[in-house]
Amino acid sequence: MSVKHFTIKDPATWHQSGDQQIFLGDVVDASNSDTMSVGFARYDKGENNEWTVTYDEVLVVTKGVFTVSSADGAKTAKAGELIFLTNGSKVVYQAEEDTELVYVTYPHWFDAQRDSEHADLLDRFHPA
Repeated sequence: MSVKHFTIKDPATWHQSGDQQIFLGDVVDASNSDTMSVGFARYDKGENNEWTVTYDEVLVVTKGVFTVSSADGAKTAKAGELIFLTNGSKVVYQAEEDTELVYVTYPHWFDAQRDSEHADLLDRFHPA
């Protein structure tokens, strides 16, 4: 058993989506958890990306305003609010203003995505 503390400065590697101002940094992953992933994301105002979620995910907005659009419509959260996405959701993530958020996934988002029919979506990301 252990207890760990993480801040937005802790991701060992930040990944960027193409040349967009979208950055993801895991702090909990397969190296330190058997079941879940947790990380930080930063989106500049107006940035968006399409994705198919292959895991369950919670997005906790810590700064800014963030919208997730899907077949169920658009869900918008501001700082202190969250959005829950379920496995199989086809979505568009979008920052309505400069946004920072924490993502929590079960199981590990990267492994689930890599092993899915939507693995090609990972090709958009590269170390920043």
